[in-house]
Amino acid sequence: MSSSEAPSKGAPRAAILGCAGLELTASERAFFRDADPLGFILFLRNVFEPAQVRDLVASLRDAVGRSDAPVLIDQEGGRVARLKPPHWPAYPAAAAMAELPEKAAAEAVQLSARLIAEDLHDLGITVDCLPVLDLRVAGADAIIGDRSYGEDPKRVAALGRAACEGLLAGGVLPIVKHIPGHGRASVDSHFSLPRVATDRATLEETDFAPFRLLAGMPWAMTAHIVYEAIDSARPATLSASVISEAIRDSIGFDGLLLTDDLSMRALQGSFAERARDALAAGCDVVLHCNGDRAEMEQVIEGTGRLATAALVRLARGEALRRDGRKPFDRTTGSARLQDLMARV
Repeated sequence: MSSSEAPSKGAPRAAILGCAGLELTASERAFFRDADPLGFILFLRNVFEPAQVRDLVASLRDAVGRSDAPVLIDQEGGRVARLKPPHWPAYPAAAAMAELPEKAAAEAVQLSARLIAEDLHDLGITVDCLPVLDLRVAGADAIIGDRSYGEDPKRVAALGRAACEGLLAGGVLPIVKHIPGHGRASVDSHFSLPRVATDRATLEETDFAPFRLLAGMPWAMTAHIVYEAIDSARPATLSASVISEAIRDSIGFDGLLLTDDLSMRALQGSFAERARDALAAGCDVVLHCNGDRAEMEQVIEGTGRLATAALVRLARGEALRRDGRKPFDRTTGSARLQDLMARV
């Protein structure tokens, strides 16, 4: 094990965890204090109204004693939104914005992301699981569908970059997902393990291409998919071959690599094994979303402290977040987005 891969003494554990409800119980607070995860993720079960979310975010950070602990959310727009009306606006799906002409589409995507960033910044949420860089592929499972910006890798990358720029301008870190590409999955990885038999050259030219074009982004989330041309046995999240050969080398991504949710049924084995195997394969941080205490205890059992290289990647992202926020007129931006979407 190299020094960059070794756990760093005193660093938080390499895990992002969920919580069960709208506020922390005393038991959860004690568990998080002792487990010391890097950060947290919020879901619909954790959201009621703005003041409650702000209090929950503050309580999560207080539990681990770090005011800068990352707090994540899936706020894409369209059907994937944890913050919903009446307290937060509804935003268009990726595919709806991509229907606009090239320049208008990029403006709409950037504005939508910038407005989402305003919502998140107001709540203390610092990381958004956006954008989806997966291609839309005919005949694939609908789990990606209208969450994708389309079929063309260069256009997907351009619109994904616009989303990243919008979030960063609002002081929120983007997560490009699902690296190295989920678009060809014929089944939903929430329920079973997809296998992609496409040859390596085709993957390089298509699925991997948007991620390569955005390889400089601060965070990425893995796909629970077997890419048979690289590793016929293990999904990307657990595959040292996919992570080293495809994600780190071919794509060139050197940001913080986060697993998709370990509780998804595409993965097998105990939660301790899943966490241990993902980190051993080269992921920097594991993600567990459902707030189930027994599962989280196993995840922590299999999770060490953040490695030195992961701490460097984390720090780079945090610097982008702190320095990236720019002034923004929300009223004008919202009106402009509505005007653009009226043209679809």
